Amino acid sequence: MGVDPIQAEPTEKALLRRALLTARAALGPEDVAAAAEALASHALELPELADAGTVAAYVSVGREPGTRALLDALRARGVRVLLPVLLPDNDLDWAVYEGAERLAKAGRGLLEPVGERLGPDAVRDADAVLLPGLAVDARGMRLGRGGGSYDRVLARLVRAAADPALVVLLYANEVVARVPEEPHDHPVHAVVTPEEVRRFAS
Repeated sequence: MGVDPIQAEPTEKALLRRALLTARAALGPEDVAAAAEALASHALELPELADAGTVAAYVSVGREPGTRALLDALRARGVRVLLPVLLPDNDLDWAVYEGAERLAKAGRGLLEPVGERLGPDAVRDADAVLLPGLAVDARGMRLGRGGGSYDRVLARLVRAAADPALVVLLYANEVVARVPEEPHDHPVHAVVTPEEVRRFAS
């Protein structure tokens, strides 16, 4: 009996996710800290962020490529930084980043801003969106963690005809030859690693 390709594809994604998460788990604290510093340095040179008035971002946790130095640097520049708040249905609300002391522990090990909730549509005001991910390929296709939260964000941007710069922060080994894609997946515009910035054709 043949395998339904629609059912097979998520399995391929799951295997890739597992391999990438295993590689991240092997990183030591020094590796994560050094990568975060380099990521912030490269990202801050991006014109897409340098010219942005509002950036939607996220707080890295665990061994994710670090975003905290970048968040503080953007805020110090006067950029309005929006951070996600996970809703019960896995959609994302947003609130303004007001500094590390204004982050609170939330479910799934996340850190979330404690300020006023602006609603899921607030992301439409962003000039750039930093997307969490596990991999990106040569076409700019992103592999997320599989929860679907950012699929909703991207669909919301499309419906609103909003066109922010979409940027992913990754480790170098997470830029791969191919990411399994589904019809709802959207390519990103750039990936930042500790070593370089790569842009993709629109």
